[in-house]
Amino acid sequence: MDLKALFNLSYGLYVICGKKGERFNGQIANTVFQVSGEPASIAISLNKQNLTHEFVKESRVFTVSVLTQSAPLSLIGHFGFKSGRQEDKFAGANFEYRMSAVGLPYILSHTCSFIEAVVTGELDAGSHTVFLADVKNASVFNNEPPMTYAYYHQVKRGSAPKAAPLPAAEKPAPAAEIKHASYRCTVCGYVYDPEKGDPENGIAPGTAFEQLPESWTCPVCGAAKDMFEKEE
Repeated sequence: MDLKALFNLSYGLYVICGKKGERFNGQIANTVFQVSGEPASIAISLNKQNLTHEFVKESRVFTVSVLTQSAPLSLIGHFGFKSGRQEDKFAGANFEYRMSAVGLPYILSHTCSFIEAVVTGELDAGSHTVFLADVKNASVFNNEPPMTYAYYHQVKRGSAPKAAPLPAAEKPAPAAEIKHASYRCTVCGYVYDPEKGDPENGIAPGTAFEQLPESWTCPVCGAAKDMFEKEE
């Protein structure tokens, strides 16, 4: 069986938010899809170990914020590589968000639309639960292209959290000529590509890893420079 066939399935990049009592949490997810038109319904897949899964399972409501291609790695890392069990992801937020009619946050920064839904059923999918839900509210914010997982991985050079419901992406084939080596974050898997640099954080393309300031950190998870390993 060749599981690479699964790489050809399309995925997006979304922030799913749920609540439990007065608390709420959000996480990155790549599996959100429309199920029907009448009534308008969608399905999401959440890892059972995640706090957002616990919140959605209890409250039976959630919001989906559709990220755009302009979304910085820091925003993706904030919701994808930090745990709501250890910190409030919305406390002192450096991104803009708004509360929905049912008291759930949805992200306004670097998003093109949002959906609010009420859970109507669920399916046990092993490590994940698939929640079926009716759409109760939705808005389009702009015409920016939505982020796909392929764009996130190939252009943004991002990586997937271990809890993501898709096979790990293959490492890119080595280039014929390499002027400067790439380095991989041992915490989240982000690859620093010297040819692309880190423009979002002031690092120009062509900057070798050795030339990065010691204060530079992983743009996804915030790991220190010494947590990177040279790619063979």
